[in-house]
Formats: sequence, structure tokens, C-alpha cells
Amino acid sequence: MTRFRLTLEWDGRGFMGWQRQAHGPSVQESLEAALAAVTGETATFHAAGRTDAGVHALAMPAHVDVARTITPFRLMEALNARLREAGARVAVLDCAEAPAGFHARFSCIGRAYRYRLVMRRAPLTLDAGRAWRVPRPLDVEAMRAASACLIGRHDFTTFRSVHCQAASPVKTLDRLEVVPEGKNGLVVEAAARSFLHHQVRSMVGALVLVGLGRWRVERVADALAARNRAALGLNAPADGLYFAAAHYC
Repeated sequence: MTRFRLTLEWDGRGFMGWQRQAHGPSVQESLEAALAAVTGETATFHAAGRTDAGVHALAMPAHVDVARTITPFRLMEALNARLREAGARVAVLDCAEAPAGFHARFSCIGRAYRYRLVMRRAPLTLDAGRAWRVPRPLDVEAMRAASACLIGRHDFTTFRSVHCQAASPVKTLDRLEVVPEGKNGLVVEAAARSFLHHQVRSMVGALVLVGLGRWRVERVADALAARNRAALGLNAPADGLYFAAAHYC
């Protein structure tokens, strides 16, 4: 039995998220079906993190155990061929034998997300489903000031989905930056060891309210201190969210 470490990219549109679901297609299911077609084996793929319906991935680490003798390159090529035939918008970017003891989720010591915003009145065409369109310019400096309130170790109950299964709402947010992208774009970059369900989308929603002038900068700190989901003003849509990277020792 060989454990392979893979790096995955996918377009979240059309998927119910990473995890296998009874009510719709998932990235995990697509990969497992492709592996079964290649090797005849039933195996479970494990990823560094779970993503919601519509959320994308730029470089998601995953692992899978395979009994058949196959090189990493052949496995990558065969999986990509099967995924392409199935019409799944998933690609294996890299594949290698995993080091001893490696687990895509439990060995991970840091995760990073990117959230893309496009500020324009016209509907999105090329970026439809891949960014959040905000029809007015955003105050970037106000958003940056508000983001500073969230960095550090806090109880993020306000920014946590009511369906979150994490044992504790306390997390340490290492980085939250608002970065211009192109003529009309903004990217919110977040990094932490781990995140709560909907945490990034909830934080982006609050920052956008500040950027639009609907919230004062201080209200983000007030919402955090409230430790109450009802204090959240806006949860950003899944369209603009990308799992960007994972870090290992």
C-alpha cells in the first residue's frame, strides 16, 4: 500500500463542496470515482480542509492510499484523464509518494484562503461564479483598519456558521489583508492554523459593510465582542472564496 500526496485545483461551481454528499456531487466523490476507474480500488481521499458548495481551490493538498503498483506520474495522468472524461472541473496539479506519517489534514499546520471581489456595476461575465461583484467602490483603508480588529486569538462565534461542528469557537487568525487586484478588484487574504465554518466568508462580509460605509470600523470589533451570530451583518457568497494553500512542517 502506497500513500500518495496530491495537489488539487478545482472550480467549485456545480459541486456541493469537498466532502461526499448524499444530495449532490462533490470533489471527493469525483476523485474517488476516477481512482476506482483507474485502479479498481475503493479508497478515500483526505484533504487539508473542507470547502462549501461553490468554493474553489487553487492548491488543495490531499492524500490517498493505493494498493496497486503505479508511479506518481502515471497516477496523476490517469486521474486527470478520468476526471476530464467525466466532465469534472478538477485537476491534479502534482502527485508524489507521501513521507512517512503524512496526513493531508492532521499534519497541516496552516491554511490560507483568498477572497476575490470585483467593484463594478456591470454584471460579471468572465468572473461569474468566481468573484463577488460589489456595484460600488470600497474604502480599502477603512477595510484594512477593520481587519486589524480580527487578527489574533479570539472567540469567533459571531463569524461562525450555526452549523459549525468545531469543538471551540476560539481561533487564532494570523493574517487578514486587503490587497488591490487589477483595475477594479480586491483580494482579502486570510491565514490561520484552521478556520471555523464560514469564518472567512463572514469576515469578508463585515469588511465589505465597512468598505461601503454602512458600518463604522469599530463595529467589527463590537461584532466580534458580541460572540453572537446575530451581530453579523453580512455573510459573503461562496463565489469569491478560494482555498489557496496549506503549510506543513
